Amino acid sequence: MTVAASQPTGFQPAYERHDWSSAFRNVGVELSDVPLEPVRGTIPAELKGTLFRNGPGRLERGGQWVHHPFDGDGMISAFRFEGGQARLTNRFVRTEGWLAEEQAGRFVYRGVFGTQKPGGPLANAFDLRLKNIANTHVVQLGDQLLALWEAAEPHALDPRTLETRGLSRLEGLLKPGEAFSAHPRFDPGHHGEPRMVTFGVKAGPTSTIRLMEFASADQPDGVRAGDLVADSRHSFKGFAFLHDFAITPSWAVFLQNAVAFNPLPFVLGQKGAAQCLASKPGEAGQFWLVPRQPGHHAGARPLLLPAPEGFVFHHLNAFEDPATGEVVVDSIYYDDFPSIGPEVDYREIDFDSIPEGQLRRCRIDPRSGTVRSEWLEQRCCEFAMVNPAKHGLNARFAWMAVAQRERGNDPLQAIEKLDLQTGERLVWSAAPRGFVTEPVMVPRLTGDSPEDNSAEDSAAEDSPAEDSGWVLVPVWNGARCATDLVILNAADMTEQAVLELPLAIPYGLHGSWSATA
Repeated sequence: MTVAASQPTGFQPAYERHDWSSAFRNVGVELSDVPLEPVRGTIPAELKGTLFRNGPGRLERGGQWVHHPFDGDGMISAFRFEGGQARLTNRFVRTEGWLAEEQAGRFVYRGVFGTQKPGGPLANAFDLRLKNIANTHVVQLGDQLLALWEAAEPHALDPRTLETRGLSRLEGLLKPGEAFSAHPRFDPGHHGEPRMVTFGVKAGPTSTIRLMEFASADQPDGVRAGDLVADSRHSFKGFAFLHDFAITPSWAVFLQNAVAFNPLPFVLGQKGAAQCLASKPGEAGQFWLVPRQPGHHAGARPLLLPAPEGFVFHHLNAFEDPATGEVVVDSIYYDDFPSIGPEVDYREIDFDSIPEGQLRRCRIDPRSGTVRSEWLEQRCCEFAMVNPAKHGLNARFAWMAVAQRERGNDPLQAIEKLDLQTGERLVWSAAPRGFVTEPVMVPRLTGDSPEDNSAEDSAAEDSPAEDSGWVLVPVWNGARCATDLVILNAADMTEQAVLELPLAIPYGLHGSWSATA
């Protein structure tokens, strides 16, 4: 595993498909508070808190494999750090569907991404139930840990034991089955207090967004962490496929991808709901700028502006440029909606047949209604993030999962730090036998020891530099068919520690850091 400033364009990856595909398996054991010892390096003593991870942990039942890993049941991992030590706990989320299928020993629900119940189209036709698999993200809100799946309510877990408390409607704020995004954004305090900003979408010929903001810490005025502090609804023409969004102090920024939804194959039991999505050739998407409460535009009508052609799952960040008045949004763009057809085995996917994600900056001028864009990174990338303190602000650095070679679509095998001002890149690589998932940047807190920080001193004497801290990333180790957790220095991308887990975890989706759990 190495760090490199760059690699020559056209570099050919040196990975074996069986190393990559060996990660697709069932998680076979649930562990409780198991100590983890580094096999290389040392765990930083200042790293104190919990890394929570979510992702599909059950991909096969009764000899039948899911059609797409996104249909796998959610499994939470918690890595707790304190005093240079680490401990691991993992649990499946005990959803209604997981319990029913565990008892039956087979799939009894259809999957959104194409997994069918046994019996073919006749057995699946007109069964329109959606299985809440709680597999996409995990965040702490107040005294609850929430396992998220964007098409329905969250599941509440115990933050220490990960035991499932049950489906949560957030004290009556959500109706049964109401969508609750799996991609909240954490406002570090643009309006005086930290908030979790999230949304739910009801899609159709006219789509409605519910924008919700929750206090994410107790406040002196009596507001408690988890309390709803802002709530609004906004309707827009057209079908909305929205997985992610971005925030600034004044705006919630959505990108309505130019897609159409034909539900007939889903109703007839031929496809999963997500397989019924298709891009509209020649059509561009649309940015929706929804005013936040409070904010400079609170109470105003949302703004609709054109977006570049392409498809977006994830945004890196957004900010307001005071010099130009523009809203700047950094997003990972695909040329087209990446999908896996009904007859394709995802473990044998041809990477050259699907588009790669590339990081693009759009500068939106709300006054003129114009949008201009530029590429920030054309290397295949996903799962990009900034220092959490810079959410909604003009961040200088980004960390993301990238392919080993600089051009072309491949599995993600490296973590890149990108200087958004200069374009300088630092790359830590797990190739040839390692494959990465989403990195989580953990900032160094004021007062932490700076002994292993190679970043320049912050302009503020008592505040760590923006890239001061660590990057935590799970890595599938094809050599031992198990998962490692790697800790990197966020500033120079040098390896701090490698923890070999006594666990094989399939490629995950999203995770979060809690300094209090």
